[in-house]
Amino acid sequence: MASDNFVDYVKIHTRSGKGGQGSRHMRRERHIPKGGPDGGDGGRGGHVIVRGNSQMWTLLHLKFHKHIKAEHGKAGSGQQKTGGEGKDAYIDVPIGTIVRDGETNEILFEISKDGEEKILRKGGKGGRGNTHFKSSTNQSPDYAQPGEDFTEGWSILELKVLADIGLVGFPNAGKSTLLSVLTAAKPEIANYAFTTLRPNLGIVNYRDNRSFIMADIPGIIEGAHEGKGLGLRFLRHIERNATLLFMIPADSDDIKKEYEVLINELNLYNPELLDKERILVITKSDMLDDELEQEIAKDLPKIKTLFISAVTQKNLSALKDLIWETLNKRQND
Repeated sequence: MASDNFVDYVKIHTRSGKGGQGSRHMRRERHIPKGGPDGGDGGRGGHVIVRGNSQMWTLLHLKFHKHIKAEHGKAGSGQQKTGGEGKDAYIDVPIGTIVRDGETNEILFEISKDGEEKILRKGGKGGRGNTHFKSSTNQSPDYAQPGEDFTEGWSILELKVLADIGLVGFPNAGKSTLLSVLTAAKPEIANYAFTTLRPNLGIVNYRDNRSFIMADIPGIIEGAHEGKGLGLRFLRHIERNATLLFMIPADSDDIKKEYEVLINELNLYNPELLDKERILVITKSDMLDDELEQEIAKDLPKIKTLFISAVTQKNLSALKDLIWETLNKRQND
């Protein structure tokens, strides 16, 4: 995934179509000079519809197309002809896109399936023609309804990345390096915090032509659930990963403490994230000898754990085995 092309947040302005005017037409024929009302109804205004598209993985196409309008409905006409409906405006988005109200930030809906359609803004109803207003006391009504007005406003679209396994850790924990070694992805890698500013996806090839998708997600920091650092933009991507791979470097001052901080941030953001399968890897472990490794292992959380090194390839095959086993265990439960 080319990071320059990955956009996971956009704010767009949309406007539905106005309903068409009802007709005030009176029937007039050579032998029927006072034929009464025969005005048709106006057509419905176009909706603005958000549609899921499994072939898309970014909101880039909306970055420079932020104003989207549906067509207005057509006016009714004589002989009780209904005006044409305004053309709906479709917004295609990747699976996992959340749509929020641009003013209140309230979640309106989420697109979770290919081809799923949700109306973001309803088109206005067409006005009724004068035929509807004929009565015993008014045989020739000379009025009709105007169409309902359009609706408009700002909306926020956010994308949550879908992957089999998501890499969770503080900045500079070695996530990008691991992804680059296990996959063909080429994330930015440097020895400073927040090198990764957006998710990177890679396909990990496994045995017998099998594979799984791994996501390198921007590093978490303490207070991320309050929006600190990359904050909520990071945390929402965690929600769509089947299994979480926690990564803590071997030279950390307190590995157990780092793990607890990471768990706490996920819990404060969304407690349901803790229901996901977890694996803990201690990265950069090529700097440890066997004795030090065993000493560190005594104080680690009681979850599946591996000491790895992306540089020396230490335990990377074992890691892929463990991930595959975990993913399939969850599918079979």
